[in-house]
Amino acid sequence: MTKKSVASLSAADLTGKKVLVRADFNVPVDDNGKITDDTRIRAALPTIKDLTGKGAIVILCSHFGRPKGVDEKLRLTPVSDRLSELLGQTVVKCNDCIGDEVASKVGAMTNGQVALLENVRFYPEEEKNDPEFAKKLASIADLYVNDAFGTAHRAHASTEGVTKYLKPSVAGYLIESELKYLQGAIESPQRPLAAIVGGSKVSSKIGVIETLLDKCDKLFLGGGMIFTFYKARGLSVGKSLVEEDKLDLARALEAKAKEKGVQLILPTDVVVADNFSPDANAQTVDINNIPDGWMGLDIGPDSVKTFQAALADCKSVIWNGPMGVFEFPKFAAGTEAIAHTLADISATGAITIIGGGDSVAAVEQVGLADKMSHISTGGGASLELLEGKILPGIAALDEA
Repeated sequence: MTKKSVASLSAADLTGKKVLVRADFNVPVDDNGKITDDTRIRAALPTIKDLTGKGAIVILCSHFGRPKGVDEKLRLTPVSDRLSELLGQTVVKCNDCIGDEVASKVGAMTNGQVALLENVRFYPEEEKNDPEFAKKLASIADLYVNDAFGTAHRAHASTEGVTKYLKPSVAGYLIESELKYLQGAIESPQRPLAAIVGGSKVSSKIGVIETLLDKCDKLFLGGGMIFTFYKARGLSVGKSLVEEDKLDLARALEAKAKEKGVQLILPTDVVVADNFSPDANAQTVDINNIPDGWMGLDIGPDSVKTFQAALADCKSVIWNGPMGVFEFPKFAAGTEAIAHTLADISATGAITIIGGGDSVAAVEQVGLADKMSHISTGGGASLELLEGKILPGIAALDEA
């Protein structure tokens, strides 16, 4: 999937042109509507600045939350305020994403200016990828840039539909970087390639584990999903989370790893708790000695040492999913240790990719995000790309 990039467009291509940019401004806000983390807004700046620097008129669009029709709490006003601060220019805020008001505001803009359309999901037609809605959205622009990797796995009007009416349709810098790292790691990795997969359920990571077993040299498992594997091996797991209907699958995945010659590395000890709460009583036990009535909530210190030793020679590492319930400080040590280990091997030249979702939050929580080679901005999109699936929002862009 080598796609045409915004980098290939010159000032001659862009001066005076209106560019519709699909960004991902679905940022977290507090009860007062204040943005609590502006990472996604800052991630869009390289593409926006490149376009304005080349004389384009930039029209940004995004979804925000899951509105059912117009919802005053889900307007993009806080985003336009923050963008204005970051760009050092007043962003023109539209109160709709299609229609006459939008057309007249955009029509009055000059080269280098930036506008933000209202939440595209105020219209149900957006998620239905309605052609008429896509046509209206596209009608105010000359060309299209998709820089919203987080929604690239959805065929919506603003991610896929508009490409039928705007040419060229190209990838922004964020999507370009995601493809370079995530696809590069799967298709042409520096070896040994390791994957660390965590999270609570095997069922949500089946696709990614199966794909990675075909690609990687070492596969590390952590998080709640490990107890399904232990139970499949006949071990007692106490009150730990187990997906009873996935025991056969766990056995099949272990067999596949063996058959493929992939080192499958599971924790050797776990931190167990007497209930699921931040102040539960906790103890560290060998995986063969999990007491009845206790549940595993983190990997133990021996497991951390085992993981660190096995990661030491890896040249590429993809990490998706935490090692334990890292939201509870008492059960965050395993996840934090893995974050520190990846930061250390990054410093010696390994490529470290944090593949979206909770592992990104974990790496940011420890303050190590800037030490990794690549932090993916997609949750579901990162997983689907790692699984080798076609992402409609990227497939719709022009080939390089």
